[in-house]
Amino acid sequence: MDTGLSGHGVLVTGGAGGIGSALVRAFAEEGARVAVHHHANVAKAAELAREVGGVAVRADLTMEAEVDALVPAAVAGLGRLDVLVCNAGVWPAADEAVWQMSLARWRRTLAENLDSVFLSCRAFLRHVATTGSGSIVIISSTAGLFGEAGHADYAAAKGALAGGFLKSLKNELGRIAPLGRVNVVCPGWTAVDRHRNKLDDPAFVGRVTRTMPLRKVGQPEDVARVVVSLASDRISGHVTGEVITVAGGMEGRVLHEG
Repeated sequence: MDTGLSGHGVLVTGGAGGIGSALVRAFAEEGARVAVHHHANVAKAAELAREVGGVAVRADLTMEAEVDALVPAAVAGLGRLDVLVCNAGVWPAADEAVWQMSLARWRRTLAENLDSVFLSCRAFLRHVATTGSGSIVIISSTAGLFGEAGHADYAAAKGALAGGFLKSLKNELGRIAPLGRVNVVCPGWTAVDRHRNKLDDPAFVGRVTRTMPLRKVGQPEDVARVVVSLASDRISGHVTGEVITVAGGMEGRVLHEG
């Protein structure tokens, strides 16, 4: 199916990461020109941008001035900007219950996962106000839907994106873009580098898939294909304010005993 994305400009934050790289390649396969955002991974972002014929752009997404400069840089590099994919985020590895968690960690996690999306969307929407059109896809997490013990900070940030932020933004968009859309994708366990050691353990995979009818770990490409579909006005032009879970049907009850 033709997505109608050929020639469109797409900015993917965290584009050099595991899911991010799959997103960049998936949009490029549809003929879109892609800006690969990175913070510290300069070499990988530059290599990926060369591979897909896009551009690499840098910003610390917790710094207001840097995010404000990011969208103009993407527009300059691509010639136009139609889609923003807010993919960048940071999952703190340490397991810390709320009564153990420092305020510094709480604030850092919210800055990296919630403030960063607010700033990215704000910068993009200021551009949309001049063009009258645009689409946003925000990557949240199943942690924001089901919670995640030991990571209440991360779950709170991701839950806010899939809840009040999304529902407010989809209603505001009409003020500047009558057909503008915003949707959220919540991946579950996905085979990215930071999980590689865990996912090599069959016992661990068995535990994390016990609540999934599709008993397998998702691939970055599984997420990317859904994001491309939501970004496409041709495929999803009447879809906005929706939360799509890409997690094999994960739910809160055990479906498999072994």
